[in-house]
Amino acid sequence: MIGAIKRIIDCSGKYKGRIQIAFIFSFLKSILQNAVIVLTVLMVDEFFKGTLVPGSFVKYGFMLLGCVIAQALFIHLSDRLQSAAGFMLMADMRIKLGEHLRKLPMGYFTAGNIGKISSVLSTDMVFIEENSMMTLADTMSYLFSAAIFTVFMLVFNPALGAVALIGSLVLVLVGEVKYRRGITLSGERQEQSERLTKAVLDYIEGIGITKTYNLLGDKSKEMSDNFEKSCKESLRFEGKMIPLGIAINIIFEICSVALGFVASILFLNGTIDITAFLGVTLFMLNVFIPLRVAYMESEKLTIMDKCLDRIEEVMNEQELSDSGNKKIGGAKEGVPAVEFKNVKFSYDAKETISNVSFKVNEGETIALVGPSGSGKSTLANLMARFWDINAGDILINGTSIKEVPLKNLLEQISMVFQNVYLFKDTIYNNIIMGRPDATREEVVEAAKKARCYDFIMSLPDGFETMVGEGGASLSGGEKQRISIARCILKDSPIVILDEATASIDADNEAAIQQAISELCKGKTLIIIAHRLKTIKDSDCILVVNNGKIVEKGKHDALMEKDGIYKNFVQIKNSDSGWCKRKIG
Repeated sequence: MIGAIKRIIDCSGKYKGRIQIAFIFSFLKSILQNAVIVLTVLMVDEFFKGTLVPGSFVKYGFMLLGCVIAQALFIHLSDRLQSAAGFMLMADMRIKLGEHLRKLPMGYFTAGNIGKISSVLSTDMVFIEENSMMTLADTMSYLFSAAIFTVFMLVFNPALGAVALIGSLVLVLVGEVKYRRGITLSGERQEQSERLTKAVLDYIEGIGITKTYNLLGDKSKEMSDNFEKSCKESLRFEGKMIPLGIAINIIFEICSVALGFVASILFLNGTIDITAFLGVTLFMLNVFIPLRVAYMESEKLTIMDKCLDRIEEVMNEQELSDSGNKKIGGAKEGVPAVEFKNVKFSYDAKETISNVSFKVNEGETIALVGPSGSGKSTLANLMARFWDINAGDILINGTSIKEVPLKNLLEQISMVFQNVYLFKDTIYNNIIMGRPDATREEVVEAAKKARCYDFIMSLPDGFETMVGEGGASLSGGEKQRISIARCILKDSPIVILDEATASIDADNEAAIQQAISELCKGKTLIIIAHRLKTIKDSDCILVVNNGKIVEKGKHDALMEKDGIYKNFVQIKNSDSGWCKRKIG
């Protein structure tokens, strides 16, 4: 248990001093809680000595009042210091975690870790924040008190001290068994909490599809099962811990009775006087109470220990290297705006990009086409360093993207995705995030160019209209135009369109095409698309299949070949679509 306390103190960083001072106040508080017993013993001693007078009651009354006031002050200071430290520590840790998540590769988020992240933020950190800091100082206070009372008994009388020492050691032995069992069970309990969080998130995210196909009962089974498992895990945790808790209580009672029994023998033998006997009798429960309470409360420390394990597990995930110190300069004559050199990339030990090389000159439009899962979007994501390549190099204006800070790299690229995400905020704030230092006039101009100004102004609050989580209160076309306005405002030299018009209805298509035209003026453009009219006028078309570029050239040149691209066009002309199948 001492190890767990030391661990959280070590994790407290700049708040360590506050917590250690809180220990002192908590210890003084626990000492003063015994003031009534001490004053009672002193009064009894004066009574037997015949020195107790009416004025003594006034004296002891003021002493007792002083102890009560001091105790209240120490409680306030201890709680203030440790509670504030807990909240501030977790606030800093949340910010640190946010910074860490921002630097992780996208693969971490697509590998099923959203439930873990949510559980760490909503369960683990909250538990430490609200429970463990309060428990920490109290536990240290209990341990200090137990040590002092035991030493006092040894000094007062060796026989009484021996009983106190043996009883304390037995309590510590059983308490440590209870604590170690709690460590194991707490890990399993927190892991189930993570599975429950993931199941709830999956259910909420898929609620639309679930309702559409009338599968509410079927699809809620996983969530219901996890609720049931969480309930069983909590009951199992308590069931495994209660027997040891009962054992601690029994040992506490036996040790207290043993201490009273030895004190009685010593009194009858004349070894200690009546005052000492009454003092021991009044104190005998308090000798073992600190250890009993400390280990009965140890469950909180075990859960805290596992919460720290899970927080550290996320924090120890490997970040994308951001040690570059170069800066991507402007376009250079004879140097491609974008260049892939023998790029290889593996995901989950499977190579998804194999030895890809191509160049995109400034102002050119390159289209990436191919079947679903061929690696088109992966190439775009590698350019933005959502993942790091395993081999080869990617250069922008002649500079390797690994040699520049991520911030500088992302300033060069704007991306428009098929699935647009808007934050639960105003439309204005969703646009201005493209360039936070932009003026309102620039935001309005970007909205006009993106063909979304008119529909924004038709809303009740215009640019100050709040959009739902993910932009749920807007249509797909409206969300897409706002995302394009964001990119127009950002004004990056390279634009990536990832199936930006794939699922847009006919009513919005014309406006979105106009918005995209505004976005792409004078830009280097990389298009990932299936629509023939979107790609046929590109300066170069790259056909991607199984992570490789298998054909390249302009539309007319590729149509003269009897290859994958020509097959694709014929499929599109027959309205069959580019289906996911083995081609080539």
